Amino acid sequence: MPSVDPGQVRALATVVHEHDGVAAFSEQTLLNLTTPGRDVVHLPVVEGETLVAYAQLDDGSAELAVHPDHRRRGLGGRLLDDVLAAAPQTRVWAHGPHPGAARLAAGRGMHVVRELWLMTGPVPPAPAPPEVPDGVTVTTFDPDRDAEDWLAVNARAFAHHPEQGRMTRADLDARLAEPWFDPEGFWLARDAGTGALLASMWTKVSDGVAEIYVLGVDPDAQGRRLGTLLTALAMHRFASQGLREVELYVEGDNEPAIRTYRRAGLARVRADVQYAQG
Repeated sequence: MPSVDPGQVRALATVVHEHDGVAAFSEQTLLNLTTPGRDVVHLPVVEGETLVAYAQLDDGSAELAVHPDHRRRGLGGRLLDDVLAAAPQTRVWAHGPHPGAARLAAGRGMHVVRELWLMTGPVPPAPAPPEVPDGVTVTTFDPDRDAEDWLAVNARAFAHHPEQGRMTRADLDARLAEPWFDPEGFWLARDAGTGALLASMWTKVSDGVAEIYVLGVDPDAQGRRLGTLLTALAMHRFASQGLREVELYVEGDNEPAIRTYRRAGLARVRADVQYAQG
């Protein structure tokens, strides 16, 4: 398998993001560069000492990017062909409505099979934190106490999600080590009697923008409005921090969640899509 320099990939990601206005790679793809235990395939294109294009395959999905100064030379098509040769059933991400990605996909008989919406909106004023209902306790995240419980409930809550539902302890630890991580913005709702974890809300603040990062509810706790409670806690904290904008990602076919977020004042601004053959 070709070796890859994580620093070069991150530098390529930065240049592409600045040029296109949309991130070239997802957070997981960048974390895969240094997180142990992930069975990923790296496909770098190096000219001289410069990484001019890069693709990564990770358990059935892939992302690729070409340096803006090296486009229109067929490198994107070459990378996509390499991806499909390595894994013909791979789903390939395109972040934002990129016309070049759509043309490449169409030329290989690929079509959109999934949409991931980016929704944004203003942080509403929150004069007081929401009231926690009887029978529920809410605490902030302690890795030593909560990590394994959180991973178990996360897997249950996102059992059908191709990325979130298979998060490992190494994946979690990689995120906890990121400079943006703040345990005060990571809440867990537990049953007051049994201590069982019912739901969690993980938030992220980066460059002055608040993000609802992961909101998960155990399937057995659905219908108790715990997602609404935790969202209100997050919004209250965002407001107290003086943040004005909140964003989140949600599956384009998750109509109940989309309705909830629209009621909270959020609207779709972009859709990332996955292409696949067949």
